[in-house]
Amino acid sequence: MTTFTWVAVAIIVVVALAALAYVVQRQKRRNHLRDRFGPEYERTVAEHDNRRDAEQELLGREQRHSELDIRPLPEESRETYANRWTEVQERFVDAPGFAVTEADQLVTAVMAERGYPTENFEQRLSDLSVGHATTLDHYRSAHEISGRAAKKAASTEELRQAMVHYRALFEELLHETTRGR
Repeated sequence: MTTFTWVAVAIIVVVALAALAYVVQRQKRRNHLRDRFGPEYERTVAEHDNRRDAEQELLGREQRHSELDIRPLPEESRETYANRWTEVQERFVDAPGFAVTEADQLVTAVMAERGYPTENFEQRLSDLSVGHATTLDHYRSAHEISGRAAKKAASTEELRQAMVHYRALFEELLHETTRGR
């Protein structure tokens, strides 16, 4: 074989190895995002024109989340919030719509004390998706029902479901003691 042939073979091998490394790295990133975001990964992919854009968004969420000062609640705060949740549940019997509104406010208060920005619902979803992807659908459902309740367009059963949904995220936020999941 000539020198030219050896050089050509070497270039082909290097290009093939680079392509393989790229594919492996992309698959590792995809698996990491699927593990981290759970059902939120598929939801985000479905909302975008292509998987690459969706994955870039999820990586951006991780980056933003890493810059937040998310912290566990002190024991005293956890007890206070747990007691407040019990009071909200008790009020549900007499004023279900009001109790759902209070539950939403309580979840938002816990988020704020933990260090999550709370000014915009979509941003809250994005920030929560990094560490709480498995309960995010609960939060979406509760928020949607709460919006209908404000217009007096939700049944008592739907309001009960909203309370269950809020409780799922509330409990997770309340009892999480480690930084970044």
